[in-house]
Amino acid sequence: MNYARTRYDKLTGNRTQFLDVAVQCSKLTLPYLIKNDEGRSTHIKLDTPWQSVGSKCVVTLAAKLMLALLPPQSTFFKFQIKDDELGKDFDPQVRSELDLSFAKLERMVMDSIAASSDRVTVHQAIKHLVVGGNALIYMGKDGLKHYPLNRYVVERDGNGNVMEIVTKEIINRSLLPQELQDIERTTPNHAGDTGGGIGARNEEDVDVYTCVKLKGNKWVWHQEAFDKLIPGSQGKAPKDASPWLVLRFNSIDGENYGRGRVEEFLGDFNSLEGLSQALVEGSAAAAKVIFTVSPSSTTKPQTIAAAGNGAIVQGRPEDIGVVQVGKTADFQTAFNLAQQLERRLLEAFLVMNPRNAERVTAEEVRLTQLELEQQLGGLFSLLTVEFLIPYLDRKLLVLQRTGEIPRIPKKYVNPTIVAGINALGRGQDRESLTSFITTIAQTLGPESLMKFIDASEAIKRLAAAQGIDVLNLIKSPETMEQEAEASQGQAMEQSLTDQAGQMVSAPIFDPSKNPDAAEALGGTLQSLSDE
Repeated sequence: MNYARTRYDKLTGNRTQFLDVAVQCSKLTLPYLIKNDEGRSTHIKLDTPWQSVGSKCVVTLAAKLMLALLPPQSTFFKFQIKDDELGKDFDPQVRSELDLSFAKLERMVMDSIAASSDRVTVHQAIKHLVVGGNALIYMGKDGLKHYPLNRYVVERDGNGNVMEIVTKEIINRSLLPQELQDIERTTPNHAGDTGGGIGARNEEDVDVYTCVKLKGNKWVWHQEAFDKLIPGSQGKAPKDASPWLVLRFNSIDGENYGRGRVEEFLGDFNSLEGLSQALVEGSAAAAKVIFTVSPSSTTKPQTIAAAGNGAIVQGRPEDIGVVQVGKTADFQTAFNLAQQLERRLLEAFLVMNPRNAERVTAEEVRLTQLELEQQLGGLFSLLTVEFLIPYLDRKLLVLQRTGEIPRIPKKYVNPTIVAGINALGRGQDRESLTSFITTIAQTLGPESLMKFIDASEAIKRLAAAQGIDVLNLIKSPETMEQEAEASQGQAMEQSLTDQAGQMVSAPIFDPSKNPDAAEALGGTLQSLSDE
């Protein structure tokens, strides 16, 4: 049985061009990220870029995408009852109670994610997506596992849906079952350099292949080593809750792999790399100080070399000169072009660069951030579909199977993604609503604002735009009406009390002058207090 190794070798040819470009992009940004090696390589010297702009761009964009996809202080999804079910099986009045229960479930799921190492693996995968455009995540029982592009191959159908995945791992022989450890080392899995040179592999290393295929409505997979099935390695999962997440940064029709963000600006990165190298080497040459002494001069070179700072020696100044590069104008041209390329790359990778001025207002910085965030829409729209939705589906399935959260009826409850592109949409709604209300207040005045704008509805829309749960936070119309009636009753009681006090102080109710009226007033006040 050699199906997995054969399929991996066959599908590797289609991956070669994408892997070569990914390695080239990695050399200009993060050289350690993607390497073109098939074995467990040792003593490999990585190339060091002449500039750090690429590293800054990748790290910044990956951090922004991480915060947008998995925000640490809020949930990236929400449970909500389907609107068509309200009025059928559920009374619309119980929606508040359901929202409370759903909020508790959301916190339980987020607590489970926070307790795991998922964010670390996802952040690593996002960096691979930015640089190489491809990443594979396996959601196992022990957490997430990331596969770089040089460790897996994939095949898709005409619509871009994944049909087959084959991964290649290198593990130590001692981790295999005993019946596989006894296999001779002269197998195809150990073809390669084991002589201890550069790129050598340990003789105890074993290639393990994992074959994942879609059969009907289920994903099935198994592992092979030495072209033999590893006992207990079989697994299966529903089609809509697969633990294998094949991610792409940009999808190209007809291609099995994606394209990264760095590849889109590879020309600028190459140009900046060349200019940076030229500037560094040229600056080093220009900084080198060399004195020349005329051969016919009576001043000896040893005298100049041994002279200290401020020393006095015999000689003629015209016999001594300094070697100068004389390339200042050329350096300035290269420096200006390098600055232009750096600025263009920083903008493309959403690195905020405030205007260089004495006073930069907070509003200007906020508008710059908003402009950069709006550019994220096209960047992680595919990640929202290919990562967040499958990740959430698989997470919910595992938590329900383990009993950490109760069963969620899909017929009535619909989990909705509120991070990523949807979060940007909410932010745009907030800005538009705030601008609209401010314009009315400034144009027509605060009186018109209170006259034409429903304050409770505006508060609800602002809360929804910022993702704030308004349950038990904003007073309901019934509560406000009850409070108004109570306030009106208290005002009426205070008014009656004041009127009674004025009546008591009147001369007609003076006991010394009118005892009957004072007695009648006392009886009335006593009856009111009894009530």
